[in-house]
Amino acid sequence: MTGLSPDSSLFAKQARGDDYVLSFAELLGVLRRRLWVIALVAILAAGAVVAYSLHFQTPKYQSSVDILIGQKPTVGKQSYGSLGGDVQGLQAMTATVTQAATTRSVAEEVIKNQHLSMTTDGFLKNVSAQEVPNTQFIEINYKSKDPRKAQQIANALGNVLSSRVSEVSTSASGITATVWDKAALPTTPVSPKPLRNGVLAFALGAIIGVLLAFLLEYLDDSWRSPEDVEQLSKLPTFGIIPEFNSSKKIKKGRA
Repeated sequence: MTGLSPDSSLFAKQARGDDYVLSFAELLGVLRRRLWVIALVAILAAGAVVAYSLHFQTPKYQSSVDILIGQKPTVGKQSYGSLGGDVQGLQAMTATVTQAATTRSVAEEVIKNQHLSMTTDGFLKNVSAQEVPNTQFIEINYKSKDPRKAQQIANALGNVLSSRVSEVSTSASGITATVWDKAALPTTPVSPKPLRNGVLAFALGAIIGVLLAFLLEYLDDSWRSPEDVEQLSKLPTFGIIPEFNSSKKIKKGRA
């Protein structure tokens, strides 16, 4: 076999700028040889994230209340005001009321009414509100470590928002915000989600494992086949000395 410098591995050749391009089969070969590295990193990442989610993150429950945005009928008539027949107009007003659900004034009133010992900012971190697409419904959510408190505060948010909207829409054809569905008692936490987190961590760990596999291959200066020698040296291989165990030969001769 031709004698070559041991630092002329595939990746070392490329690092020195030699005119050599790795084939797709060689890249697959690298992944196959280093599969244990990829699997180990992915499993460790997923296991660490799942363990953290289960043992170090406090479960949180979420309860939701549904609000319907409408309009008061005109006084003395059973017809609606200017927005009554305009669904788009009511949907636009729905967007405004949705923003009002997460304002500091609403939060402060709920904190006061429910005698909560928390700051306004801390309260708002657990509140979210969104429109139900193409409808006049708003969904208001509240998260808490206690499922009963989540239900209680979600209902309080709905009542305060409904009252606030009525206060600023005192005209006969004013906008109304009605609690359509009260908040239910949540039975399962919305966070953490160990299964989802574990899958994402496994995927990220696999990517890191692939990068680590190629790094290890880059640092590896060993030869693996006659083809590697021929490709890098551009010289033919005249012969291969097979590996044999001399100790076994000696033992057999003595027997």
